[in-house]
Amino acid sequence: MRRYRRLLGHVGPYRLIFLTSFAAAVVASVLDGLTLALLIPLLRLLFGAASGLAEAPTVLERVLALVLGGWLETGDRATALRNVVLLILGAVAVKNVAVYVAGYLGQVIQEGVARDLRVGLYSHVQQLGLGFFQRTKGGQLLSRMVADADQAKEMVSAALVSALQNLLLVAVYVLVLFSLSWRLALVTLLLAPVIVVVMRPILARMRTRIRAALEDRGELTAIMSETVEGARVVKAHGAEEYERLRFTAAVERYFRGILKARRLATLAGPVSETVGAVVFVVLLVAASRLAGDAQALRPEVLVAFLAVSLRLLPPVKRLSQFPALAETALGAAERIYEVMDLPPEDVDPPDAPAFPGFEREIRFDNVWVAYEKDDWVLRGVDLAVERGEVLALVGPSGAGKSTLVDLLPRFLEPQRGSVLVDGVPISHYSRRTVRQSLGIVSQHTVIFNDTVRRNIAYGEQEGASIEAVVEAAKAANAHHFIERLPRGYDTLLGERGMRLSGGERQRVAIARALLRDPPILILDEATSNLDSESERLVQIAIHRLLENRTVLVIAHRLSTVAEADRIAVLDHGRLVEYGPHDDLVHAGGLYQRLVSVELSRRSAAIRTGA
Repeated sequence: MRRYRRLLGHVGPYRLIFLTSFAAAVVASVLDGLTLALLIPLLRLLFGAASGLAEAPTVLERVLALVLGGWLETGDRATALRNVVLLILGAVAVKNVAVYVAGYLGQVIQEGVARDLRVGLYSHVQQLGLGFFQRTKGGQLLSRMVADADQAKEMVSAALVSALQNLLLVAVYVLVLFSLSWRLALVTLLLAPVIVVVMRPILARMRTRIRAALEDRGELTAIMSETVEGARVVKAHGAEEYERLRFTAAVERYFRGILKARRLATLAGPVSETVGAVVFVVLLVAASRLAGDAQALRPEVLVAFLAVSLRLLPPVKRLSQFPALAETALGAAERIYEVMDLPPEDVDPPDAPAFPGFEREIRFDNVWVAYEKDDWVLRGVDLAVERGEVLALVGPSGAGKSTLVDLLPRFLEPQRGSVLVDGVPISHYSRRTVRQSLGIVSQHTVIFNDTVRRNIAYGEQEGASIEAVVEAAKAANAHHFIERLPRGYDTLLGERGMRLSGGERQRVAIARALLRDPPILILDEATSNLDSESERLVQIAIHRLLENRTVLVIAHRLSTVAEADRIAVLDHGRLVEYGPHDDLVHAGGLYQRLVSVELSRRSAAIRTGA
């Protein structure tokens, strides 16, 4: 029940719309019952009675006489028949208007809930730490945000549109049945719980299978997202057939899983209809036993009772299917809540002070970091960066270089030790203001599917003038190639900046950092995987970017490392060497071996003409 309440709790902002929809559903249900009740006077008048009202009326007929007696007792059979027909047509017309209003408003609520779920999930994801994104597939997250939100909203639709209207209809029909023959009505109600008993084991198995099918769908989306993003790698390595087989296997798993779930969901309808048919047959048998009761079972009363009973079966059937729809929707909602219930890690207390910048140094004080428990990526790192200094971080792959620099913008938090700025823990300040003081350029350059101008003037720099954007692009050696684009700075760059080369994307990222003009700069392998000419242009732009800034740079290229004021060498998460380039080369340690490997690689490239 808690799961139902939580999902339906999203209806709160739509209370007024809900109440209007509910009122329309009540009107529709009452008028539907009225049209069925008017069958009694209609049948009496059609088969020769002088009045639409009987001398020994049922409870329902007495209510009709009280409300519509003037229309049904006119003294003229033709006039009374005309009045009954007009009443039925009017009731049907108004009922259908009410049905439309209730249905449309239900859709407004349904789509509003889906929108709120997506916005809420997206907003919460923005507050999660980098660890979440490192262990979560993008396709799975996309599936939850789009497909699962669509399925979750069906719960609202089923509850507020279908179930609500059908419940009201059942209530009206039951009242009509009791007002016609309480004994036959009791027979109907005593048989109704049979549907619940029969459906319970089906629903229990269905929920488990739906959840598994949703996970398979998320995996399917993840594979599709990966292969689209890595299309060049797939083609370059001839892996089309491998990826096709992997995708086909995922599709097959989802196909089989969803069929198992749908098989149970589809079974609900036939089972409930079969039970309904049994109820109807039992009613006929019971009616035949009561045939001697002339008052309760006059021909027109019996016809009306059977008509109401037949009309009762469809809403009962739809209500019996509601748990199946609800389980599907709740399975999807649980996948959304699974993410939304994760504690936010990338948020600050409201009173967190703004970062004032620094005057002396940034210090990593005995820092320990682990992504998994006791699997330490950094182990007791002690390191200081003075204001205006360029510090290079080098070491083998997996040494912890990127993890170390991720501590500065507080993408990660150390499990032990702290990062100090002028002696104050950086965790004392708000993340937003800390990041405003940083510029980050990495090897994985992110270019958005937007114009060149908006990619450079991104985020807090969105309002920058075109003159400032152009100056930043010129300083980044990007202006000349931007001008050659079809619409210059207003050219859309496509998904992940596919219209640009690797070197051009990197220079756009540098222009973005230059426009921000940060006092602290982080360069994470900013020139890796570039050809010689692109590297040269990017290096020129980087040298401009380094001016009058405090810089932490991760690089393997000697041209970048050798010019740093000091170099920190990391290995297996530990700081093993620290000092200027020349001192470390002469020390004959790990750094000297890394330099030798780089020189050998360059010599080989020169010999082969690369």
